[in-house]
Amino acid sequence: MHSPVLLVIAHGSRDPRHAATVHALVRRVRALRPGVRVETGFLDFNVPSVSGVLNSLAAEGVRDVVALPLLLTRAFHAKADIPAVLREAPPRLRIRQAEVLGPSPLLTAALERRLYEAGLSPADKSSTGVVLASAGSTDPEAIAVIAEIAREWRHTGWCAVRPAFASASLPRTEDAVRELRALGCERVAVAPYVLAPGFLPDRIAHGAAEADVLADVLGPAPEVARVLLDRYDAARAGRLPALTSVSA
Repeated sequence: MHSPVLLVIAHGSRDPRHAATVHALVRRVRALRPGVRVETGFLDFNVPSVSGVLNSLAAEGVRDVVALPLLLTRAFHAKADIPAVLREAPPRLRIRQAEVLGPSPLLTAALERRLYEAGLSPADKSSTGVVLASAGSTDPEAIAVIAEIAREWRHTGWCAVRPAFASASLPRTEDAVRELRALGCERVAVAPYVLAPGFLPDRIAHGAAEADVLADVLGPAPEVARVLLDRYDAARAGRLPALTSVSA
């Protein structure tokens, strides 16, 4: 029996770094699970589109697909945009929409990996305040998730952890940096809780100008690839309802 095709759904961006990072992450996922076919579709700006990939899969005779939103929180794209696109898929496809990537302890580990790659060490934790900088959302559920991740991460030994947002919500990255300075943290680091470069990650970087350390985006970190496969396995195991049924 063939494994369902894993369709990774990315937002897309005019910034070419975005698609390049998504493709690098997908290559890592393929390397970890060579027996699974992994395809990539974009909601906007880049090709192939999600609908284009789904139509091609149906034309090939594929029946089972796990659609995995390349998103860190459940906000508008996961709740509305992606389900709407999937409902327009050819009826022969049976599609399960996997959960978004976050929250996950593996993503917290990826954040720490990026901070250490940027120059920190585990010995610096108790004297370092961290800004957990996300893209931002108007969805209260998404904002609450970011705040909870920051609270939990603080308990792993950092001087303090504060959430910040590049858009839609407050505080901004630069305000959180100043708050951590005022708290007396010896150094301040900014950890972008975003998957790929683009306009909002650049805004986070600009807001980190007064920080001591700016980590890279999560990108193709091995922990991120493992989360993708965890979400795929959960959907494949039937712990989520199918969005479309195979036609008779």
